[in-house]
Amino acid sequence: MKLVWLRNDLRLADNPALRHACAGDEPVAALFIVSPTQWRLHKMAPIRQRFMLAQVDELGRELAALGIPLHLLRVETFAEVPAALAHLSRELGVTQLYANQAIEIGEQRRDHAVSAALAEQAVSCHWLNGCCVLPPGRVLTGSGEMFKVFTPFSRAWLKALDEDGFVIHRAPARRGEPLPWQPLAERVWVDEALGELTADPRWPVGEAEASRRLNDFLEQAVLDYGETRDFPAIAGTSVLSPYLAAGIISPRQCVAALQQRLGYRPQSKAQPGFVWLNELVWREFYRHLLVLIPTLSMNRPFKPETAALPWSWDPDAFAAWCEGRTGYPIVDAAMRCLNATGWMHNRLRMIVASFLTKDLHIHWRLGEDYFMSRLIDGDLAANNGGWQWAAGTGADAAPYFRVFNPTTQGQRFDPQGEFIRTWVTELADIPPAYVHQPHDWLRLKGRQDYPAPMVDHAVARVRAIEMFRSLEK
Repeated sequence: MKLVWLRNDLRLADNPALRHACAGDEPVAALFIVSPTQWRLHKMAPIRQRFMLAQVDELGRELAALGIPLHLLRVETFAEVPAALAHLSRELGVTQLYANQAIEIGEQRRDHAVSAALAEQAVSCHWLNGCCVLPPGRVLTGSGEMFKVFTPFSRAWLKALDEDGFVIHRAPARRGEPLPWQPLAERVWVDEALGELTADPRWPVGEAEASRRLNDFLEQAVLDYGETRDFPAIAGTSVLSPYLAAGIISPRQCVAALQQRLGYRPQSKAQPGFVWLNELVWREFYRHLLVLIPTLSMNRPFKPETAALPWSWDPDAFAAWCEGRTGYPIVDAAMRCLNATGWMHNRLRMIVASFLTKDLHIHWRLGEDYFMSRLIDGDLAANNGGWQWAAGTGADAAPYFRVFNPTTQGQRFDPQGEFIRTWVTELADIPPAYVHQPHDWLRLKGRQDYPAPMVDHAVARVRAIEMFRSLEK
């Protein structure tokens, strides 16, 4: 018996672990482990847990139709997984375990412990690359080190992809008679841990839905992506991040679909489609960094010297940011959108992260954790990379004195205030000319229903720069 352990790779197509396990005639079973305690420790958002389990339910039905049973185990923490897997393997008569590699340090340590535990039972473990187009460690500098800056990594990644190519694994063929599937909603032990398991209608699960979103984006928006991606009121992005984070679609499938749409693989900014491809490379960059620099999984900054920065931990200021009460409309709209939907546009993520770290001078770790606790697409590599980039502690060629001005960012990327008025209901009736600096207009109307700015951005910017300059002394 071969056992496929599914994690953040909840798909049939282009799933290397599933494909390799299904090679040959030996019986195959699949496994998913529900770990509510560990998920809470990792700040996994409830909306992400429900989305993931809704996809497990969908995938379980699809596997059953192929004659592959999906076993579910509830194992509270990573420390208990090796013993639980060893027990299941004895019960099923497992001789080989297949899984796609994890990139986070805690998950890697768990997997090493699983390998050791199963080796005692003569079960061989096969760990494959299912989360990246190119495996971590493939794209290195001439001296064999990980790139510290994105642009040279991107160039080297594109060159390596040309040299290596890649294969899209087909979904496995039917292996036997269809099997019954008990929906997760009927499994009390799952329900008790996570509450109602109904999927969010804004985020339908399934590989077909992920493919539909990808194809719609490639047909309607990819050629204009470089011009429209920064405007949150425009449907200019793929909105695939939750599906990539859960592994409902793979990055290889995205690259292949882009190539098919264009008839070529773009290599430079001058070619249509390159800007979106480069966003996939950013995803690869942060994932490779997480594997090759394990301290990033341990709440430590990419630039060690920045650990000495005198960050604030002010709970009241942090709460105002979390709740969208900063007095800066674009920041407040973005945070209220996140709290209501579990998702935030990428430009807005940069704006609110800069505001928390460079205007409020609050530690990026608080923002990183809050995002993970709310985002449906929460992913340690991308989230940590983005937060450290914004905070000035991460892998970035730009110097620390880059500080986003929240007012001008709003004026530039939401010029008519459409996004702001959607989410900051106090400003729904404000004229566009005042929406980014509403306080004078509100005073003239005798209104006090929207908060004054928490800080003076110009003063806060100077303080942020001084914080970093102090490290040079």
